[in-house]
Amino acid sequence: MGFSTIAGAAFRALTARKDGPSLYDVCDPVLLKYRGGDLHLGKFYRTALGNPALRPLLRRTGHPALRDQKRLGALQEALRRARDDAEPDWAAVGQPIAELMADINVRHPAPGPVAAPGRPPGRREIDRVIRRCGAHLLGSFAKNGFIPTYAAFNLIGDADMGGREMLMALTGLNSRGYKNSTLLFSLARIFIAHSPARALINPPWRGIAEPMWQPMQIRHRSAYYDAFFTEALLSYVETGLASSDEAAASRRAISEMVDFCLKTSAEEVPAHDGPTVNVITALAPLPHPRFSKFFSQIKQDLGFGIYVPDCDTTACSFSAATQAGRTDPILDQPLLDFYRGYQVREGANEPRVTVPLNDNIDYEGGVVTWIDNLAGDRPYGNDLDPTLNLDILEVSFRNLKRWKVLETPQRLETVHRILGFQRRLAESGAFKNPRSHIYYLPELYSAYFGRCHAAFMALPEPARQAIDPDGTFALIREKVLAYVEGELIAREMNPFDAALALMALAHLGADVSTFAPALHCIVASLGEGGRHGPYRAYEWNKMKTPTRILVGGPEVTSAFVLMGLSLARRAMTKGAST
Repeated sequence: MGFSTIAGAAFRALTARKDGPSLYDVCDPVLLKYRGGDLHLGKFYRTALGNPALRPLLRRTGHPALRDQKRLGALQEALRRARDDAEPDWAAVGQPIAELMADINVRHPAPGPVAAPGRPPGRREIDRVIRRCGAHLLGSFAKNGFIPTYAAFNLIGDADMGGREMLMALTGLNSRGYKNSTLLFSLARIFIAHSPARALINPPWRGIAEPMWQPMQIRHRSAYYDAFFTEALLSYVETGLASSDEAAASRRAISEMVDFCLKTSAEEVPAHDGPTVNVITALAPLPHPRFSKFFSQIKQDLGFGIYVPDCDTTACSFSAATQAGRTDPILDQPLLDFYRGYQVREGANEPRVTVPLNDNIDYEGGVVTWIDNLAGDRPYGNDLDPTLNLDILEVSFRNLKRWKVLETPQRLETVHRILGFQRRLAESGAFKNPRSHIYYLPELYSAYFGRCHAAFMALPEPARQAIDPDGTFALIREKVLAYVEGELIAREMNPFDAALALMALAHLGADVSTFAPALHCIVASLGEGGRHGPYRAYEWNKMKTPTRILVGGPEVTSAFVLMGLSLARRAMTKGAST
């Protein structure tokens, strides 16, 4: 967005003609000042929605439906129930807000088709970008002592979160603070959608992954990110393009990041069959997440104080450590035994998915996201993400012998059931639907399927036959390649989309001629990050509740570009030599 566009949108928001009660007309009488009841609801309102930065932008945005005094009264009474009741009826509390969410009109991006480019960039250009991205990651690690990732709020919310899904979240989440934040962010979305400020909060962008242009970006560190950056630096060293000093710095950074995953972030949790298990927590205790002091307090005020381990961070941390050649005792734990306890088994266990935002897919055989800690906390309830389940398969293939997967019928059955879950997702075409994914986008699912497929193909043929006797990997490969070649790279992309496309194409053995659109996009976009790095920050993953929270960063884009180009370079070299 240019300055004139920003200034125009701000001016229109500040001078809009008010056509009904505003967010503050609704909430101030109930939440600005009160005693008793749930104090967090008011604190969240004042901190997140009633603050001096947002209030001027939204104070003149009214909602005409609330000129109906009966409807306004019902909405304010619902807020009072959320404030005052010891155990609110969250479905009833959320209903007046759900009804108002019908016309917020938030949609997924729909990039237009583009003409296919000519010849791909030359090897020298590709190598130059790889070196720039590798230097960016190493420089960031040297400066910060880790490679940071950032989170940013988009208050317009996620396209998949309508009133129905908001009610699912209110009734399925466990933390009252998290319910409070979901309730009020959902209410704010209604007014933002009707305000000229919408153009500031949710401007259009190129491609699919959303750029993180928002000024409020929260720097933090997690084992999930360190595991990913470990894989990126391993790929940089493998290209042979790193100098001797860079290769040595990469090995030091890899060692420190794996230590952060396996030691600093390790947490003991109860297993479903009795003994405890060491898994990897989403956020290690302070000061390890490296939040600023300001945000450490703000996150408590906003109700994000409790973090629990998750199955994805655990799988990716174990995988990165395995790829780095580590032999730490924690890796000897056969995670499949633990994951089996979190696997959805139709009709045979209690409902594990309490927040079924993607209930358009069949969960049977999938493993849910969040792990109960020793205290039994599960603040986010639980959900089920397809990409997470690819990561479980990938780490199981890398540790096939160590965990005796083929020799243990129960573990092999767990793998077969996850494969069945993935097969149904591919056969139905649901993997292409953003609604099917909780934390990721379809193009990232495609890239991670390529990563999983590569680990599968590295196994001996008898092992592959035992794991996949029905040809599920071949079927999913065909479906994913058709999506990437026929839809993703045939339309407008940003460099993050392009990097994911390259990862999928190269891992899945596509013809190198199909690399050209993604390669052109990446090389042409070099330098867009300005002083922050070679590329801008884009959406890597997200939370859909309590509002749309994006996670990514310039370093994340550099890492994905590095890995995508490294894979493409290897395939192109192999093709040229045959």
